[in-house]
Amino acid sequence: MPSSRPEQPCLFTDDELSMLAKTADALTAYLGQPVLAEVGLADSGHEWVAFGIPLPASATPGQDDTHIQMGGPDARWVGNTGGITPGKEAYDCRFLWAIELCPEDGRRYTKLDQDGEEAGWSDALVDLLPFVLNDEDLLPDDDDDDEDVEPPVVVHDGGPQRH
Repeated sequence: MPSSRPEQPCLFTDDELSMLAKTADALTAYLGQPVLAEVGLADSGHEWVAFGIPLPASATPGQDDTHIQMGGPDARWVGNTGGITPGKEAYDCRFLWAIELCPEDGRRYTKLDQDGEEAGWSDALVDLLPFVLNDEDLLPDDDDDDEDVEPPVVVHDGGPQRH
């Protein structure tokens, strides 16, 4: 017999929000420009997070870019917002990707690509993130095998390169 209870909304846990914040900060460092991550609530009551790059006012949108409005007075940011101090204003952003929460077994997380199309799903958030974020990776090894480490390979001589 089906349950008459309404479906409980899927919400991000504190650990998940922390992982999403670290992802936004890592993307900011990796791309060399601010990456915003905003958590919102879908009509279904399930949370989502969108990642975007704020566009300068003088920017002319590319035809292939998907734009979203991020921010506003009730925005819920995760991460350091790329050094931007968001206020009540909304930002025109180039949409990078998003993750929606879902109550279905085997797909708690659904990833949407830069076109807003479903690009993957998983029960583990880390499976859908662009970086492996594991605190254990940040800890130093207990091994003292420094003599086994090979020097880095020089790919170019450090002079200017034209491509």
